[in-house]
Amino acid sequence: MFSITTFHELLKGLPRSTFDQLVDKRKADKFSKGFGHWNHLVAMLYGQLSEAPGLRPLEAGFNAQVSHHYHLGTGPIKRTTLSDANAKRSDSVFHATAAWLMGQLSGKLRRESVELMYLLDSTSLTLKGREFDRWTRDSRTQNTQGIKVHVLFEAASQTPQWHSFSAANVNDVELARSVPLQKGALYVFDKGYCDYRWWHDIDQAGAYFVTRFKRNASLRTVEIRGIPEEATQVVLSDEIVQFKNRHPGGGRKNPYSRSLRCVTIARPDKQTPLVFATNDLHSPALEIAQRYKERWGIELFFKWVKQHLKIKKFLGRSENAVRIQVLTALIAYLLLALYRMRHALEVTMWECLALVRATLFQRQQSESYYKRKRRREAEIASRQLRLI
Repeated sequence: MFSITTFHELLKGLPRSTFDQLVDKRKADKFSKGFGHWNHLVAMLYGQLSEAPGLRPLEAGFNAQVSHHYHLGTGPIKRTTLSDANAKRSDSVFHATAAWLMGQLSGKLRRESVELMYLLDSTSLTLKGREFDRWTRDSRTQNTQGIKVHVLFEAASQTPQWHSFSAANVNDVELARSVPLQKGALYVFDKGYCDYRWWHDIDQAGAYFVTRFKRNASLRTVEIRGIPEEATQVVLSDEIVQFKNRHPGGGRKNPYSRSLRCVTIARPDKQTPLVFATNDLHSPALEIAQRYKERWGIELFFKWVKQHLKIKKFLGRSENAVRIQVLTALIAYLLLALYRMRHALEVTMWECLALVRATLFQRQQSESYYKRKRRREAEIASRQLRLI
């Protein structure tokens, strides 16, 4: 009996009909000449999952599996065609595909009534040298030359829920204003996202945030809260505060007029404490500190993707090729998350990725219909009482 490969099973997380709708909506395959976006995506996913170091190994490895191409809905590839597609083809379909997969995971979380806590941060990808300098040199900073990838990460499912790109010299908070806000959700971010207008937007959306005050924040104390006895060694103060200055400078106005929570937490390894800002006026101070501590989850996500997927060495040096490869890595991560969820695998994402890589073109073991029927009949018979 025919059984599909692991690669085919992984792609079930992205139905071909849905992908075709994303392509047709943008008329993206109008001038594809036989190498459509589906072929492009499958080839790039193979490059991610097989850890192909370049276009030649990718072409040789993928074309060696010609017997599986039909069932994947694709065909042999040419490295020149793939290179041209990466350089010239818009990344809009890859963006839309990643967003659709994120929506699938987000829907599962809402159906399971999971408390939503989102972690927001960005990571830099260094891009220097031949061809890279042409489009990254003008936007470089003192520390970084390349691009930044911005991600909104859901803590419970350990999956990204929103993404964007920017140049290295763009302030993170500029992209944060594009983040979709959900009522009742909690957003956790570091003090690099200190923008009182954006904090006001989160509060107006009925959502919560936990972040850190900057040292120069001008505050006045409205109320001093008591500290539980079991938290006295950790919580130094717990106050309700308001901003003193409605005009922070630079011609800006501060629309945040409501009260905030200011929680000061001691750090055993450092002399300076952490000063948290949140619009959650009810949760215990230790819980506020723990939520900020869990922000480390997005740092681990960035580290995982950089270590285990291919976003350090690129198959092309144009900005478009870099974006497509990073988006493919994101799509691969999301498909792995859906694969693990669909098969209820009690393994880590790294173990799931290793399993998929080791069996990428192996056919999965499956029972025939008649064998499953006989097994079910035998199980039912064994449970019935026998009359003597």
